[in-house]
Amino acid sequence: MTTGALEHTYQPHGTAKELFENRSPEVLLSGPAGTGKSRACLEKLHLLALLNPGMRGLIVRKTLASLGSTGLVTFREHVAKEALESGVVKWYGGSPQESPQYRYSNGSVLVVGGMDKATRIMSSEYDVVYVQEAIELTEDDWEAITTRLRNGKISFQQLMADTNPSVPTHWLKQRCNRGSTVMLNCRHEDNPVLFKDGILTTSGEAYIGKLDALTGVRHSRLRKGQWVAAEGLIYDGFDPALHLVDPFEIPETWTRWWVVDFGFTNPFGLQWWAEDPDGRLFLYREIYRTRRTVDEHARDALAQVQDKDGNWTEPKPRAIIADHDAENRERLSLELGLGTTAAKKTVSDGIQAVQARLKMADDGKPRVFIMRGALVERDTALEDAKRPTCTEEEIVGYVWDSAPGKAPKETPLKENDHGMDCLRYMAAQRDLVGTTRVRWL
Repeated sequence: MTTGALEHTYQPHGTAKELFENRSPEVLLSGPAGTGKSRACLEKLHLLALLNPGMRGLIVRKTLASLGSTGLVTFREHVAKEALESGVVKWYGGSPQESPQYRYSNGSVLVVGGMDKATRIMSSEYDVVYVQEAIELTEDDWEAITTRLRNGKISFQQLMADTNPSVPTHWLKQRCNRGSTVMLNCRHEDNPVLFKDGILTTSGEAYIGKLDALTGVRHSRLRKGQWVAAEGLIYDGFDPALHLVDPFEIPETWTRWWVVDFGFTNPFGLQWWAEDPDGRLFLYREIYRTRRTVDEHARDALAQVQDKDGNWTEPKPRAIIADHDAENRERLSLELGLGTTAAKKTVSDGIQAVQARLKMADDGKPRVFIMRGALVERDTALEDAKRPTCTEEEIVGYVWDSAPGKAPKETPLKENDHGMDCLRYMAAQRDLVGTTRVRWL
C-alpha cells in the first residue's frame, strides 16, 4: 500500500485476501496457529484508517494486558512500522478521559482496549472493530461490541476477529453455523512465510515441524484448524478449508441420494446428497432434529422438494438409504410415496470408505463435501444443550471409544454420531455395495 510518501508492502493470500474483500457485518478468521490471521486483520484495519479520514477503529482482546504482548507487537513492528516512523501515526498512551490509541494524521483513530475494562472502550462508536482471539470472549461481550458499530465514516461497519478453534459447541462456532457470523477457514498455505507456491519454506519447515509434533486435540486445532472437543478424532482427514463448500446450483443431471437415520429423543437425520459425473458426493441439504415423528419429518422433507401443487422441484432420489428399523421405514415410505433400501451398517469398512473419500484423489480433489448452510432448520433444544446440531458439527467431534477394555481404533464412541451414521451409509452405498437394491414398501 502507498499513501503519499508512505510505502508499505503486504500481499494477502488465500483467506487473508478474502478478508480484505469481505464487507459482512461480522467475519471471523478461524484456523490453526501461524496462518497469519492476526496480521491480516491488523493490515485491513490499518489500511481502512489510512484511506478513510476520521475513521474510528478498535483493537480489543479479553484483557488489555494480553493484547499488549501479542497484537500490538505485530501492529507496531510489522503493520504500522513505516507509518509510526514517519509520524503519519502516533501513539497516545491514554488519560482519564481517553483510552490508549493510535492517532493518524488524517484524523483516524485506532483505540486499544480490553473487555476486562470495557467501560472506557464501550462508551465510543466505531466503524470497524478487530477482536483478537475471539474465543476468549463471551457472547455477551461480542454482542455488546456490535452495538458500538455505528460511526458511519466508511461505507460499511464491521466486526472482524480471529481465533484458533475450540470445541465444536462453542458459542462462536454456533454463531457461525447459524449464519450470524461469516467464518473464513485459514490454512498454513495462506501464509507466504511458511509456504511459497505450495512448497514449504525453510521457516515453514521448522514451524510446521513443531505443530506436527503436537498430539491429540492440540494437533487437531493448532495444526489442522479443526473445532474438536477430544482426542481420538476418527475423521482426522477432514479439513474445513477443503471439504466445506459454498452453495451452488446443482445440475439437474447429477444423481440424488437420500440417507436416513431414525431417532426421536436422539436426532432424526435425513441427508440429501448429489453425486457429480466423477463420483464426488455433496451433502447439500439436511434435516437434523429431535422430538418429531417420522411422518412429520417426511412432510418437512417433501416441503423442501415440492411446490404447493405437489410437483417435484428437483430430481427424485435414486434411492433412499435407511436405517434398518422396519416400522419407521414403512412409515417413511408411506408418507413419502417412495421406497427405501436398507443401509449397509458394518462400521469398520464404512468408516474406511469415508476416510478414503476425504483424501485427495489424483485430480487433487477429495471425493466428499459438505455444503455450507445445508441445515434446513436448527434444533434449538440441541443448541441449548451444547450438542451438535448438524453433520458438520458432528464430524469434528467424532472420536474412537477409548473406554477401558476397548482396543484402540476399534469402535467409535456411540455419542453424537447420527449424521456420522448417515455419512457412513452414503459412502458404503457408493463404494462397498455392488448394485443399488431398492426395497419397495
